Amino acid sequence: MKLLLLEDDYNYNESIKEYLEFLGYEVDAFFDGESALDAIMQKTYYLFLLDVKVPKLNGHELIKYIKEAKITTPIIIITSLVDIDNIAIGYELGCNDYLKKPFELKELELRVKELIKKHYQTGNEGVFKLACGLCFNFETGEIKKDDQTIILSSKEQELVRFLIRRKNTFCDIETLRENVWEGKEISYADIRMYIRKIRLKVGVEAFIKSSRGLGYKIDVDA
Repeated sequence: MKLLLLEDDYNYNESIKEYLEFLGYEVDAFFDGESALDAIMQKTYYLFLLDVKVPKLNGHELIKYIKEAKITTPIIIITSLVDIDNIAIGYELGCNDYLKKPFELKELELRVKELIKKHYQTGNEGVFKLACGLCFNFETGEIKKDDQTIILSSKEQELVRFLIRRKNTFCDIETLRENVWEGKEISYADIRMYIRKIRLKVGVEAFIKSSRGLGYKIDVDA
């Protein structure tokens, strides 16, 4: 599960990154807003942890770019700017939570886990209702079709999870290769074959929708 951290204070950056990695998360850490924005536009993350007062592009400006790009990844602001006006700006721009410095790493852990659970799970069992009438269990990777349980391979599960996390947004082949296969050598034809196999297993062509020039998506019911 990959998270993005933007924090220009070296000690905070290192301690947060090390703690989250100890918990099992993968963390891309940045010290300035422009570098963070470049990564956000190229990769997909489960969660953004953003400081506000950082070089080149501040946290508030970065959130504006994120929202303009229609990226729905949840955001936690971590900052020493604790006056009500700055807190209000963060929420108005679209952040999901606000963590005031200084804070205990255990509190950060609780906030991260709760926001991920709230944003990505639609019930206690993490079951997503899909627009095509199917249900996907985010934890087990199983698909329910009426009374039938459809079992996917581990890579097929990763592919479905990634498309569901993108919340009704088309993803091109290169984005899938970079995120699901982590940039490893795999041809576009092989990725299309994975998608074809999933469609055949599920038996619903519209389960994974495609559009020429845009890529693939899975529609999730609100």
